Amino acid sequence: MTAKALVLEFGMGVDVHGLDATTAACRAVSDAIRHSSLPLLQEVRERGGRMLVDVMVGVPDPAAVDAERVKKELPHGEVTVRAVPGGLRVANSDTLIACVAITVSVEYPR
Repeated sequence: MTAKALVLEFGMGVDVHGLDATTAACRAVSDAIRHSSLPLLQEVRERGGRMLVDVMVGVPDPAAVDAERVKKELPHGEVTVRAVPGGLRVANSDTLIACVAITVSVEYPR
């Protein structure tokens, strides 16, 4: 079976006073999904499909992201989280910005 990407969402999150990459990543995921409604979810379940949610998080230090904590921001699907170099640490401050790209794919049984 091949999963077909159906939804792309993007978000940005900031930890203003802590340089916490996970906090910024969670806020970025929340920002992205706040703009979404996925009425197709019911059809996926009825047809026995799988909803696959891939989260790519860009932060200055990818190793600092707690992927399990970020996963908890997503209410549905089989979630994977990958942290990659990106985002922004604001110069002369303790502010960190994370960017996320979320891809929702569906895989149906044959």
